[in-house]
Amino acid sequence: MGRFIPHPDDVPVELTLLKPECISRQQLHTISLGGMACNYHRAWRHGTALEVRMPTLNPDMRFLGYVAWCLRRKRGYLVGIAFVDEQMMFSARMGEQVCQIERYCRLHDAHDDLQETQALALEWVQQHADEFSHDTVRKAFAQAVLD
Repeated sequence: MGRFIPHPDDVPVELTLLKPECISRQQLHTISLGGMACNYHRAWRHGTALEVRMPTLNPDMRFLGYVAWCLRRKRGYLVGIAFVDEQMMFSARMGEQVCQIERYCRLHDAHDDLQETQALALEWVQQHADEFSHDTVRKAFAQAVLD
């Protein structure tokens, strides 16, 4: 099974139900490739078509995906969302990368110092960018085709 990138809790995420015909059902094979995982206040059924938004990141950015799994937690649910194709998965990973960088900078209290923020962002990219790269996504899709 692919890796589901954990979405930071301090960056709000909105999940909206889509009509199943909005996304081709033939794309369900991508569920094993990974995606993102986020905490959410309600459960979602496996295979449910969703639109994922991160309004504080960019209110117009939307990612289409399916619920790959949903686990009950003490407070709410952890929802695994697989994306419908390579481009959507790559775009969502880029959005997640921005969320992770912002979180990393906040953890280091770099709010007011632009140079420090840029240095921390570069540090995070050097340590983690490979996990979010287009080549990583492409390799996951290529492996699924071979399987």
